[in-house]
Amino acid sequence: MGRQSRNDKRLVRHRRVRRNLIGTSGKPRMCVFRSLKNISVQIIDDEAGHTLVAASSLDKEIKSQQAYGGGKDAAKLVGESIANKAKAKGIEEVAFDRGGFLYHGRVKELADGARAAGLKF
Repeated sequence: MGRQSRNDKRLVRHRRVRRNLIGTSGKPRMCVFRSLKNISVQIIDDEAGHTLVAASSLDKEIKSQQAYGGGKDAAKLVGESIANKAKAKGIEEVAFDRGGFLYHGRVKELADGARAAGLKF
């Protein structure tokens, strides 16, 4: 078997984290996905198998403020957007699932933006 790609290693980390991290209706899971050009986040109730709230750097309101969705500025806007949408649905606290990505750079900016807008995790 050959060398593992960077994404294969991320998926191994993601599976390891997901073994112990389950989103409930009381404390849903906030799942982050980061690509080279965009970042997206969902708040998921794993018990019901439903996405409760979602935000992405491809959303119109974020795209109008930040043309390039792959930077830290866009990630911070996405974090603020998801926190505002979650608070509108009555979600105050979430379990943060970084998706196997390192808690650094854009993932950290997204988390900081969500915390600044009032989401607890």
